Amino acid sequence: MERLIRAGKTVQRLTFYACAASMFVLLPMMLLTASDVLSRTMFSHPIPGAVELSEYMLVVVILLGLAYTQQVKGHPRVTLITARFSVPFQAVLEIFVSLLGMFMIVIVIWQGWALSMGRAASVVSEVLRISQFPFRLLVSVGSLLLFFELLVDLLLATEKLLGSRNG
Repeated sequence: MERLIRAGKTVQRLTFYACAASMFVLLPMMLLTASDVLSRTMFSHPIPGAVELSEYMLVVVILLGLAYTQQVKGHPRVTLITARFSVPFQAVLEIFVSLLGMFMIVIVIWQGWALSMGRAASVVSEVLRISQFPFRLLVSVGSLLLFFELLVDLLLATEKLLGSRNG
């Protein structure tokens, strides 16, 4: 049990650091977008590659923030209905949702890995010629962190279910 708690804390720390890294990308993305809009509006001359860079930065922000959003329970939930159920049934629902989410995320990890390691790994962007490999690999990395967060949720829900049966 002690190892389980320590592993959960490690996953939460990794997720937090990944989210913190994504937040550092958010400020340059905001400044680049604002500069591009001003340049386009005032001088009728957009910043070359600004849209491309913004797209890549957005990928980083979203994929590294997914797991943290799961950690803080920021994803939409239907608590209006589920709050009326008994604690054991709520735990069973959490287990089911965690397993279903883990199944879907495994597919995303697998396909993200296949896409980043396949022939398309050498693809570069149109304007700035930036390799798409790290961003495609980030699909698997961000999804793996989300998988671990779902695993922590699964274990907590299982513990809640077993605790409600024993208590």
